[in-house]
Amino acid sequence: MTIARMPAVTAVSSQAERFFGGHASLPVMPEVGRKLLRSLDDDGVSLGQIAELIGKDSTLAAKVLRLANSARYSPSHSIANLQDAAMALGLETLRNLAMAASISASFPDVKGLDRQRFWCHSVRTAGYARLLAKLLQGDVDTAYLAGLMLRTGQLMMAMSEPEQVADVEAHAAEPGSRFSLEMHRFGCTHADVTAALASHWHFPADLVEAFKDANTPLEVKPFSMLAAVLHLAEVIADANDQNADPIAALQVAVPELVEHLHMDLEFLRLRLEGCGDPGQDVALMLK
Repeated sequence: MTIARMPAVTAVSSQAERFFGGHASLPVMPEVGRKLLRSLDDDGVSLGQIAELIGKDSTLAAKVLRLANSARYSPSHSIANLQDAAMALGLETLRNLAMAASISASFPDVKGLDRQRFWCHSVRTAGYARLLAKLLQGDVDTAYLAGLMLRTGQLMMAMSEPEQVADVEAHAAEPGSRFSLEMHRFGCTHADVTAALASHWHFPADLVEAFKDANTPLEVKPFSMLAAVLHLAEVIADANDQNADPIAALQVAVPELVEHLHMDLEFLRLRLEGCGDPGQDVALMLK
């Protein structure tokens, strides 16, 4: 994955771009967050370097330490510093936790969306995207980042049209239905707005395209595995939010996509059960 390069010129929906005018100012990603993203492209980055980078932002470091000491990571002893956290968590988990905390801190509270519920869903989507990418032999780091960001466009939408976004959420009763409800209401989806945000943040063009294609991955040529992973991950995260069976949700929401990917749903069920709830400690991240 290449984060540092400037993206090629990528057409983004004018409907999506309208959410970047007026009072909805562009969120600014913290510098440490940007460096964490660039580290994804550095195969030689060390655990110590990531810990040192996180340590440059005291607020971020405190959040990471709280997460490292949470029940999900079950430390055998209290973790007192970032070096201990690095050893206990490993590079990938340490960086993922830091990226989640950094990106969530880039956005304010917005009317129409419950902050904790929103980021819990986003972290779940990231975790499920990573799991799916691994099963489908994709780039797990890219999938985690993309899953984490997938719904951030909805925050931009809520800054401009909070009542409309709240109404969509009130009617998004079926896993995966948010895409079609938003398209009907706004002429674009949260994934389209995320694509525009990713373009403004100078993300690579292929990642911008994956966000755009996540709406209807089977309708886009050439087929994007990352876009498919993102759509599947959001359906599973929706099912988790609604205490619904994730496999049944996939069979109802995206049966053609499941068939196209020749997915073994019973094996996926076992893997989902084994990974637990990726979003269970989000409250610690948002403190």
